[in-house]
Amino acid sequence: MELIIKNAKLRDKQYTVDIGIKDGKIEKITPSSFEKAAKKVSEKDIEAKKIINAAGRLVTPSFIDPHLHMDKALISEEVRDNKTGTLTEAIEIIWDKKKDYTTEEVINRASRVIEMGLVNGTTKFRTHVDIDTIVELKALEGLVETRKKYKGIADIQIVAFPQEGIYKDPGSDKLMKKAMKKGTDIVGGMPYNENTPGDSRRHVDYCFKLATSFDADIDMHVDETDDPSARSLEYIAAMAIKENYGSRVTAGHTCALAAYDDNYALKVIGMVKEAGMNMITNPATNLMLQGRLDKEPRRRGITRVNELLEAGVNVAYGQDCIKDTFYPTWGREDMLEVGLITAHAAQFTQPAQIETLFDMPTVNSAGIMHLKNYGIKEGANADINVLDAETVQEAFRKNADRLFVISKGRVITQTKTKSRLDTGIKNPDTGIKKKEN
Repeated sequence: MELIIKNAKLRDKQYTVDIGIKDGKIEKITPSSFEKAAKKVSEKDIEAKKIINAAGRLVTPSFIDPHLHMDKALISEEVRDNKTGTLTEAIEIIWDKKKDYTTEEVINRASRVIEMGLVNGTTKFRTHVDIDTIVELKALEGLVETRKKYKGIADIQIVAFPQEGIYKDPGSDKLMKKAMKKGTDIVGGMPYNENTPGDSRRHVDYCFKLATSFDADIDMHVDETDDPSARSLEYIAAMAIKENYGSRVTAGHTCALAAYDDNYALKVIGMVKEAGMNMITNPATNLMLQGRLDKEPRRRGITRVNELLEAGVNVAYGQDCIKDTFYPTWGREDMLEVGLITAHAAQFTQPAQIETLFDMPTVNSAGIMHLKNYGIKEGANADINVLDAETVQEAFRKNADRLFVISKGRVITQTKTKSRLDTGIKNPDTGIKKKEN
């Protein structure tokens, strides 16, 4: 074995295990007795092999962020304030900035975000990139180069995102097609940002046509508004059923679903379930943007997370924004932090809900991104986090340190912390020493 994690606590096991890693894969998982868990790994063992003693700490698959905007991240450091705090003004501020994008600055900002994520145990990302007549393909070129830069460490999917609309921004349709040829993996959309409901439906039709022509998935920003008359989600679900596209369709945000009356919301959720679609909530951003014009009591602004889960819909959450005009102050690319925000916004308190909360940036997001060989099992890719916690509830509550982040079988980051760990890797891929308390 090239790396062994001893005395690891898995979510589905009542006993600790030893995980052997070779050639970037989990080669073997065997039970480790409590007696072994109490023992320290000897200096001789440390010299012979790379060994991490988890000492009963929680070991999980790498985190996944299925909804992010790397191209716009961190631009609040460079542009004027969003004084109204609204989605509309956020988009307007970006117009001037996007005109002057360079490939180098997009690479720089995206790299900072990825490295935030890696330290926090996220090694898999799905990022949207603006495709429109303002920025054209400049942001995409930066993200394609960034993906090359982190190949072998991070897995990055890119979504072509027509934020300015398709029919509202003539020429975007042709740019979307070029983007799919030049490096985007997934067709995005924002149908609510059209001038009429008819154009919103045409927007959806175009995205489905483009996706099927490239055999690509669809991941749209859907009804990110407090307006209860927004109807994009219903139409997208109907198209997913008609085209038999099901699990290849993801709807993000869907804030208007929370504003619908209960009867209509129930109907739409039923259609989403029938279609087999995925849903992504982005509570950090939407708690800030939605309900801005409400008097008290203010709406929470996020989608109906509980009702969707109860219906059996695959739901995940994403960071979405990091210090951009939509979410100008906050964001650390930390899925435990986003999970805690989700728990508060959706009022998750029961043990089963907390377990589901941990599924959302792991197995649920892996389903959205169609990741193969994901998880803690023999034969899976060795993309693993060692957390300074013994349960998922504890991990969320104290925002547990990611003691070791392993990507493709290699330790890529290590967090120094006081813990019951006995050993640790001194520097990623460079050697091992006994951990000092």
